[in-house]
Amino acid sequence: MELSNQVALITGAARGIGKAIAVKLYQEGAHIVLNDIVSEAEINQTLQEIKNSTNEVMGIRADITQLAEVERMIQEVVSKWGKINILVNNAGIIRDSLLIRMKEEDWDEVIKVNLKGAFNCSKTVAKYMMKQKTGGKIVNIASVIGLVGNIGQANYAASKAGIIGLTKSVAKELALRNINVNAVAPGFIETEMTKKLPEKIRQGLQQQIPLKRLGTVEDVAQVVCFLVSPAADYITGQVIKVDGGMVM
Repeated sequence: MELSNQVALITGAARGIGKAIAVKLYQEGAHIVLNDIVSEAEINQTLQEIKNSTNEVMGIRADITQLAEVERMIQEVVSKWGKINILVNNAGIIRDSLLIRMKEEDWDEVIKVNLKGAFNCSKTVAKYMMKQKTGGKIVNIASVIGLVGNIGQANYAASKAGIIGLTKSVAKELALRNINVNAVAPGFIETEMTKKLPEKIRQGLQQQIPLKRLGTVEDVAQVVCFLVSPAADYITGQVIKVDGGMVM
């Protein structure tokens, strides 16, 4: 999965799954562009933790829900390296609530970050990838919740189902330009949020998973790394579940 001299942008990469993806792609030789909306201090801290080789890292604080900020970010990347080869749309939020209690702003915000953000980044990056005429790889981080739904997550499920539809449509549009577009749908993954769950709830979650454990951020990162590598050149429009067999 050699990625030497590839330029990879990962959104929402200051922590969690996004950070693990950035670390993995960096280890495989890619130049990493780490985007997030958190403080520049936190972005820089993550960059310092990742940087340990000759390939470069770069951090850009930008709000992906604003097209103008996305265009500025991509222009900054291309100005530095002259190209962009890989986009991982990872940024996402949750605002859980039962449907009848869900606030309109919580619906709007989740759709805006999770779905519109991926649209803004894909649209902007695709233009550069098409001009380069060397192809490219786009991976969208969906969720098994987008496939099966979940109580109290109507907004999140809708946004991730939208990501899957976006993936398949854009894959068809960009295939002739040698741009592969795929999605990864994680199941229950060990993150700061799941670590805070009561042990009884964690055990209940594990009982739903045939492999009897929660996934790790590295489990997700490995699959993303495969999809952006030359090993996946003949794969596009697919949704790969990383869920321990939970959704079959």
